[in-house]
Amino acid sequence: MLIDTHTHLNDERYNNEVPEIIEDFKNYDLKKVICVGYDRPSSEKAVSLSKEYNEVYATVAIHPHDAQNATEDDYVYFKKVAKEPKVVAYGEIGLDFYYDFSPKDIQAKVFEQQLQVAYDCKLPVILHVRDAYQKSYEILKANRDLLKYSGVMHCYSGSAEMVKMYADLGLYISFSGVITFKNSNKRAVVEATPTDRLLIETDSPYLTPEPFRGKLNYPQYVKYVAEKVQEWLPHIDVVKVNAENAHRLFTKLAN
Repeated sequence: MLIDTHTHLNDERYNNEVPEIIEDFKNYDLKKVICVGYDRPSSEKAVSLSKEYNEVYATVAIHPHDAQNATEDDYVYFKKVAKEPKVVAYGEIGLDFYYDFSPKDIQAKVFEQQLQVAYDCKLPVILHVRDAYQKSYEILKANRDLLKYSGVMHCYSGSAEMVKMYADLGLYISFSGVITFKNSNKRAVVEATPTDRLLIETDSPYLTPEPFRGKLNYPQYVKYVAEKVQEWLPHIDVVKVNAENAHRLFTKLAN
């Protein structure tokens, strides 16, 4: 069964298209998607969608872009809804030093705060890291005790060498449509990822894979990510491995 482990059906670009998108899942054998929150409103929308549609699961958190706006009230809300049966992870959280929409020191502070919240919620973390792989690793290593419920490096764009470092922390590595781009050069990174730590995603509506690059991305297009990984790792069944790993990491996903 195909599972998209990271999508944003809560994005306003989908407007009222969500019912049609989910209806189309069957044409791609897509069974489940994880709708990821990135601030308070989007987290609320993710939870709402998970209640409305059997195929949709949710996560909640504050993205590093919005770290400077995080409040204790947000954390109280996240801890409350984390008890919902279809809230499967805490994220996306982390560091983004590419855009610096929030000051770096505040990003780091809120990152550590949210690692604690995720631990308190007994949920795995979904990690957003851009241009901050070494710093993120240092924070995660220093807070290793808070990774009891594991987590995933979402849309991984780091080096093959750092795959082992993150995997040694007990984390999973997820790949998006970026790996289908002609200039991505990600084969060595995918090959370096332990099979039992490998996940795939779309990060839709962003990072649309070939052959639809330049257009709006959809969860269904996780099929093309799977096909690219399958091309590079012909010795495994990528769809099966992704499903097994997703269920192991996101323990609240229904079988």
